[in-house]
Amino acid sequence: MTSALVPAPSTSAGPGRVVANSGHEPPTIDAICLDIDDTLIDFTGSARSALSVVIGSVPIDRVPVGGDDLWPAWQRVTEEHSALCVAGALDYDAMRHARTKAFLADLGRDLDDDTVAALEDRRLAQMSRAWRPFPDVVPCLDWLRAAGLRLAAVTNASGPRQRERLASLGLARFFDAVVSAGELGTAKPDPVIFHTACDRLGVTPATTAHIGDRLDHDAQGARDAGLHGIWLDRANTPAPPTPGIPVIDTLADLPALLVTEYRTPTVTSTSTLPVPRR
Repeated sequence: MTSALVPAPSTSAGPGRVVANSGHEPPTIDAICLDIDDTLIDFTGSARSALSVVIGSVPIDRVPVGGDDLWPAWQRVTEEHSALCVAGALDYDAMRHARTKAFLADLGRDLDDDTVAALEDRRLAQMSRAWRPFPDVVPCLDWLRAAGLRLAAVTNASGPRQRERLASLGLARFFDAVVSAGELGTAKPDPVIFHTACDRLGVTPATTAHIGDRLDHDAQGARDAGLHGIWLDRANTPAPPTPGIPVIDTLADLPALLVTEYRTPTVTSTSTLPVPRR
């Protein structure tokens, strides 16, 4: 593949951005791995609304450098504590409470454990109520299954929580496997998590594509692990293309990308699109 960007055929509101095939024989794809948070589920939207519950309940003594948007500070503390969870130093519930306590302490609020636990439970309940799949998710997953592809969800978050989310949103039925960093002890972009997903699907990395919203953790990590990495850039980020990595800005463009750039079990560039299951 080259790094040139060309429009992909699409039924979505806007054209996708894909890397053009160089003219060689299209690679075969037997399975698709997908990230969950901010790929399938609007995690950031729900988490932002839930964070407002915490912030609105506690007077803040100081604002972090960079302004009054506390989301970047929350993300930083979350990444630090999630790494401890993946490493096995904290279980998920302990991580949640430790993360919220550290976040508030950074803002000048050193609260007792019971108060922090109550705030965190309120935050989690609000976030759970706000979970929503993106509108393009179910049609895309339905198409992928109709095309004969095996599917895995690959996440850096807690396995039980992610399975709960997928089930509550009606998405669990699409997946043959769910692979989580919390259960595996290693996170994307480590090749181990991608190879584990391939093993559980009974496919090879060379015949598997992984799609996610993080260029570094998802697309580049998958590519470096021997899979076909695809970047889902919902924000349409202005950035130079990354060689060998197709870019789409909606999952509605994934079927067209697979048809034009790859060979799938039942779909080629000259065949008709599969009829989604109902």
